[in-house]
Amino acid sequence: MNMSKVVFGFFVLLAATLNFGFVIGDLSDRNEHSIYELFAAITVSLIATVLKFGDRTQLGAVHLATSLVADLQLLAAVVVWVIAQQVSTHGLTSGAVASVVSLAAGALLANLVSVTLLVVETVTFHRG
Repeated sequence: MNMSKVVFGFFVLLAATLNFGFVIGDLSDRNEHSIYELFAAITVSLIATVLKFGDRTQLGAVHLATSLVADLQLLAAVVVWVIAQQVSTHGLTSGAVASVVSLAAGALLANLVSVTLLVVETVTFHRG
């Protein structure tokens, strides 16, 4: 068993599941979307991105691209949350929460592509 592949797979899957956990629920209900879960999702996503830097294959490049997209979407979600809560005079409205969740859902899609690539890579691996 290749321990680096286990760690890589762990963080890719954890990034997707944390992201899913944040996105699930009523789109505009702030009480169903925890800032702590969003923070955990972005942290694990960034770790997964760092782990993808070592792969020099074409599939590795696509893995990295999906991870960068997820990071960008999650960072945008955090920025929207912070601006709405700390800068806006209206506070964290249901519209702002909907924007945050929508951005995180985009990151979830990128994470699902990454998980799919990981599964395809694993299934097509030939021992030689």
